Amino acid sequence: MLKIRGLKKSFGNNTVLKGVDLDIMEGEILVIVGPSGGGKTTLLRVITGLETCEEGTIEIAGDVLCKNGKYADKKSINAIRKNIGLVFQGFNLFPHKSVLENIIEAPIRVLGEKKESAIENAIEILTFLGLADKSKNYPCELSSGQKQRVAIGRALALNPKLMCFDEPTSALDPSLTKDVATLIKSLSQKGMSMLIITHDMEFAKLVSNKIVSMDSGIIIDKHIYNDKIEISENITI
Repeated sequence: MLKIRGLKKSFGNNTVLKGVDLDIMEGEILVIVGPSGGGKTTLLRVITGLETCEEGTIEIAGDVLCKNGKYADKKSINAIRKNIGLVFQGFNLFPHKSVLENIIEAPIRVLGEKKESAIENAIEILTFLGLADKSKNYPCELSSGQKQRVAIGRALALNPKLMCFDEPTSALDPSLTKDVATLIKSLSQKGMSMLIITHDMEFAKLVSNKIVSMDSGIIIDKHIYNDKIEISENITI
């Protein structure tokens, strides 16, 4: 689903990503942990197209986003980005739009979907997320947990093959961590791949198939999580 080789990214004289190799399989939930400043968020931003890289190759669902640091043409890039959903740490919902309007915005503007169809799909998503009764509410009227689900719903509306989460539990009450993990697992069971950045190790253990530890712009440790959980002392947050 996602294949990264030799990814490098610098800001001026500061090299943030120093040759990252990473793979995510279809339906896999991969979590990246590590100390602040280790390059996790920059990696996520490069994958989602919010930043460009100087070197390396990124393939998403078999399509090449960039090869040896050279990017595809703009039309191809936009088509590839439609396969990527991103849930921001601060949710980034449109405050002046209702829950329903937040979810239908991208399908209409990005995919060119008809409004009636976008609304029908949005209602299905809200029902799945347990928010069918909140469609007319505005973000200021929602709890943090509800805002998180709306943000996930907005990303789901594009029907991405890869969903990326930036610190999905950072703004939530700890009691909601399990609910978020259950939701993410249910999406992976539908074949959707997940990439999650987090400092919450308990959440990482709860939700992941694989944990990757990242520090100083490189991958330093990998762990497979199935039925048995094995934590290495090398993993730091």
